[in-house]
Amino acid sequence: MASRTRTEAGDPESGRILLLSLGCVVLGLMIVAMVVASTAVHLDRKRLLNLADMAAVEAVAAQGGPDVFGLVERPDYLPLTASGVADAAEASVAANVAFGAGHMSRVRVVQATTPDGVTAEVTLTAVTNPPLIGWFTDAFLDGIDLSATSRARSHTR
Repeated sequence: MASRTRTEAGDPESGRILLLSLGCVVLGLMIVAMVVASTAVHLDRKRLLNLADMAAVEAVAAQGGPDVFGLVERPDYLPLTASGVADAAEASVAANVAFGAGHMSRVRVVQATTPDGVTAEVTLTAVTNPPLIGWFTDAFLDGIDLSATSRARSHTR
């Protein structure tokens, strides 16, 4: 009598480890893609916050001018106007958006005002399309909306 090996007998478990391994690899790649995408969204949010910071600081700096800093008796703060803050913030975003865009598009100033005449408050929004899953967010979400608000005070001392 010849003994039959497991492979000759048509083992029902034969080939299942390949399917299980393939499933684990696909799951691992999906996790890596999600980590990369969430990191890209976080970095774009930081870029948008940096752009909002820059716009708020430039809005305050544009209000003062050299005539205030040349005075012997400087005021404690520079008086800000809502229209001056809005104009300076729009100009700052238009000039600097290309340098820090990352995966962002549709960067715009939502609000640029001064609540108390001393603080410039700038709010920006943008849409980001993260890598590796950008095709998914474009198809179903039209990208991921980001928002950032920054404030700058106009104290001179």
